[in-house]
Amino acid sequence: MRQLFTGAGVALVTPFKKDNSVDFKSLEVIVNNQVQGKMDYLVALGTTAETPTLSAGEKQDIVKLIKDKSDGLPVVVGMGGNDTRKIIKQIDKFDFNGVSGLLIVTPYYNKPSQEGMFVHYSEIAKASPVPIILYNVPSRTGVNLEAETVARLAETSEKIAAVKEASGILSQITKIGKYTPDNFTVISGDDVLALPIISIGGKGVISVIANALPGKLSKLIHLALEGKFSESLEMHFEMIDLFKLLFKEGNPGGIKALLHYQGIIENVLRSPLYKNSDETYNEVKEAYLKLK
Repeated sequence: MRQLFTGAGVALVTPFKKDNSVDFKSLEVIVNNQVQGKMDYLVALGTTAETPTLSAGEKQDIVKLIKDKSDGLPVVVGMGGNDTRKIIKQIDKFDFNGVSGLLIVTPYYNKPSQEGMFVHYSEIAKASPVPIILYNVPSRTGVNLEAETVARLAETSEKIAAVKEASGILSQITKIGKYTPDNFTVISGDDVLALPIISIGGKGVISVIANALPGKLSKLIHLALEGKFSESLEMHFEMIDLFKLLFKEGNPGGIKALLHYQGIIENVLRSPLYKNSDETYNEVKEAYLKLK
């Protein structure tokens, strides 16, 4: 079985108009840019999409637009939570036509044990008709999905195809690569760590910066996966300041500032998130203007 979800994926933002409604026209522009920028797959309703602030109807309409405009690119949908039964009910009601996978974040706030997370993901895998990407982001959820648990899940269920690793713990990520099956995909959950993770066996990234720079990001990742590390490292160095600045005041404030400067979206986030300060906005702009 081949590895799924390799290459350059993008965690799509949700653009909003000044009245806080979803800006579907701008979202269509962003999706079209991903296709033209040679990205490999699209991720809807992730953290970058401000998903907790979206209504059920908005989520449905956003996924439909992304599927309709994907031009054949695989579409992954985020569907995490901290109630296993509730997620399974969502899966049972969801229209999976045109959806290639689910991105399932580790349960947040209630801080389950490793065994609790193993059972959680195992039950979701049984219910899901499509492959699953585990999503480990302890800085947001308060719990770390350890390498041994990832390996156990990958061995237990063929539905569990990949992990989006955003722990920043390279020793843990290396262990995941070592102890999981050959067809299991390790994905960087952080632009700044994409190249290091590829160097230790990872197969790509689910990117934030690609919303605004799909061509550059996809080229960096594809060069790295082809083993052209000197060329990909040069691009990594060129973009490193921007990688970091996009997260200075939290995600997706930075990427929305950049997309706004590009003239693609309004600089609007839904409360409790808020747009970047003028100082950070200008830093993002200056770093962007320095790119080749």
